[in-house]
Parts: sequence; structure tokens; C-alpha cells
Amino acid sequence: MALLHGDNRLSRGFIVVAVLWILAALSALVLIYLTFVTNTAVVVAASTERIKADLLATAGVELAAYQLTAVSPEGRPSSGTFNVRIGGALVAVTFRSEAARIDLNAAPKGLLAGLMVGLGVAPANAADYADRIVAWRTPGQGGEDDPETSSYRTAGLAYAPRHAPFPSAEELWLVRGIPPFVVERMLPFVTAFSNMASVNIADAAPQVLAALPGMSPERLQAVVAQRADPRLDRRALPGVAGGGAATLDASRAYRVAVATTFEGGRRSAAEAVILLLDEGDDPYRVLSWRNAADGSTAPQRTASR
Repeated sequence: MALLHGDNRLSRGFIVVAVLWILAALSALVLIYLTFVTNTAVVVAASTERIKADLLATAGVELAAYQLTAVSPEGRPSSGTFNVRIGGALVAVTFRSEAARIDLNAAPKGLLAGLMVGLGVAPANAADYADRIVAWRTPGQGGEDDPETSSYRTAGLAYAPRHAPFPSAEELWLVRGIPPFVVERMLPFVTAFSNMASVNIADAAPQVLAALPGMSPERLQAVVAQRADPRLDRRALPGVAGGGAATLDASRAYRVAVATTFEGGRRSAAEAVILLLDEGDDPYRVLSWRNAADGSTAPQRTASR
């Protein structure tokens, strides 16, 4: 009998241990499930916020395009800004014609070199780098025997110059011989979309104005001061700048920056370049789009004109 009772106690001990192991396993499964649910909720929430940000950025671009296409090309502003509230979020929109930048595909060598000199590049080096940019966009001669193509091959590069227009300003990174720091400094002031050899001096940055032929520090100061005074006639600006590559004309391509502030204080930003279409069913076409949720502006997509 004592042996029987001992076997019963031993059996009950095994059962208790088994139950404890099962409970521990169930607890672990519950924790895993809760972690999965929590992570899924976080991912879904982040995805939802990103979708909202993208939709609001698209709305901002649409509203800018509407403002620009609602007037005739002759009366179209070259720049502007406005704010709008959409679904509790504040959307701030700024638009500016790409003519405020130097076009890599249309600008003459002197304008490109002038920009680089103003950004701290030695004049001799700036002239050489400008030659490389012009050679990149110029149709080649003789296929593989083209001197510029041969220079890329001699330099050990696995690609040749495009010998066609830049599809985007970022392709400047591929041009042989231009140091990275020069490209970094140039990118905020150049474009591949204005299709203009001249620069709109009403909206151009001072660094772009300084690149204009014949521009002196005194003229630059006068242009900046005059265009900031709403009482003065902007039509006199090209004369103040010395003429040449200075213009008040706007390109049909516009850069639209959209900054969104949500109710909780979270912010997002996007930047698009659009081409206004004066004919057809669509009012505009997107040439490039950048998202900048973390403050940077990495290219997202680019379309040809």
C-alpha cells in the first residue's frame, strides 16, 4: 500500500510539472502574440500616416497647379506661396519657376562656370568643369571613337557620357572630373527642367544672380534690394542686372514644396517639379518627386518631359 501511495504522489507530481510547463508555454505564446499585435499596430499606424502625408502632399501640388493654370500664361506668377488646412493638418505650399535655377541643358559655359566660381571654385577649374558638363550633354561624334567617350574609358569609368540632355540634375554626379563637393554645392541652384538659357532674376537665389555675366557686387546688391521693395517696378530688374542672361520670364516647369504639419505636431515634407500643360486633358505632368520626412530630399521618381 505504501508503494502504491508513493506511485500516486509521483504521478501527481508529474502532472503538476506538466501543467506548469503547459502554462509557461501558453504564457510565452500570449506574449509573442501581444508583441506581434503591437508591432503590427505600429506598422499599420506608420503606414497610415505615410499615406496621409502623401495624399496631403499631392493635394498641395494639385492646388498649386490649379492656381497656376487658372490664369493665362502671360499673367502667370513666377513664384508664390499659400497655406491651407486639410483634415486638421496645415499644408504650406511654395512654388517657384525652374527659371530661377541654371539649366544644365541650356545654360552657356560661362554661366555654369560663373556659378562654380561663386561657390568657391578656382576660375581655371570652374572653366574645365563647365566644359565637362557641356560635353556630357552635347551629341557625340564618331561613336566609340568620340574623344569625350574615350576620356571616360581612359579614366577607368564603366560608363560613357550621355551625349544628350540631363534627365535630372542629380546626373551631375556622373560627369567626369567634377569633385563631389562642387556637385553638392551646385545642386541647389541647377535644374534640368527649365529649358531656358537665361535666369529669372526676380526669383533666383543670390548665388545664381552672382553667376550672371557682368554681374558685380554692386549690381547684385542693387538687384536684391530692388526686387525686395514692393513699391518698385520689377520690370526694371534686367536692366539693373546688366541684361545678358537676366530675364523675368518664367518656365513652364515649377518646383512645388509642400510642408505638412499634423495636429500632433508631426511634420512631413515633399517637393515636386511639375510641367504645366496648356493643351490636352491633363493640366500638368510630374517631372520629379521627392519625399523629405526626415529633412532630406532623396529622389523618389523622375519622369521625362
